[in-house]
Amino acid sequence: MTARLLSGVACAGLLIIFAFPLTKGIINAGNGAGLAFSTIILCIILFWNRFRDFIIRYWEKPLGKLIISVIGMLTAAIAVLVIVISFFMVKAANDRPQNEDTTLVILGCQVKNGAPSLMLRRRLEAAYEYLNEHENVRVVVSGGKGADETVSEAQCMREWLVDNGISPDRIYMEDKSVNTEENLRFSKKIIDDNKLPIPITIVTDGFHQLRADMLAETQGIEAHNISANTRFYLLPTYWVREWFGIIYYKLF
Repeated sequence: MTARLLSGVACAGLLIIFAFPLTKGIINAGNGAGLAFSTIILCIILFWNRFRDFIIRYWEKPLGKLIISVIGMLTAAIAVLVIVISFFMVKAANDRPQNEDTTLVILGCQVKNGAPSLMLRRRLEAAYEYLNEHENVRVVVSGGKGADETVSEAQCMREWLVDNGISPDRIYMEDKSVNTEENLRFSKKIIDDNKLPIPITIVTDGFHQLRADMLAETQGIEAHNISANTRFYLLPTYWVREWFGIIYYKLF
């Protein structure tokens, strides 16, 4: 009983964590899947006796046994898959540059009223810390202007870095891209045209680093990573969403 109670409390907490981003207007596959999973597990815990009796009853039937076995195998396969993906996500998030013979590329994120959103500011703070410690390193700020943005993400990032003491001479702007693939492709051209050091170092949220590395690899770009700290209440949603993004990228 105690184990079920603790499991129920933990599952309810998980449900709240995945629901909280909804209050910020964040709706994506990550919190959708998280809410669905948490709800199903919570219902199983709350109605355990009925669930157990249902499984026992249908296990005695050939078709029921087949369906339950298939669902069980699929569940196990999905669990293994997301564990493997998460391992490589953590590994990519911690693949920092080994020396300062590199060029930073900050991947854009939403701009709100001309200022960096929370997620973009976290990326800028991570880049600033590295740039401040390595004065010879230069940076490409990468991101175009969305329909709901007053300035391009690149311009916003450049202004933030300059306001915080980074010399404009160290900053190169790429303000045409609309997604991660274009961020990297257009930034590589700027790096090549200006003979900036390679490999590059991608600055983005830790959950995003693996997919960014995959996109860089397809373009022949060697990359290391500096990861921004994502707010704890947003991390589960974006982490799970990234599972879908990586699987989709690999399949299509």
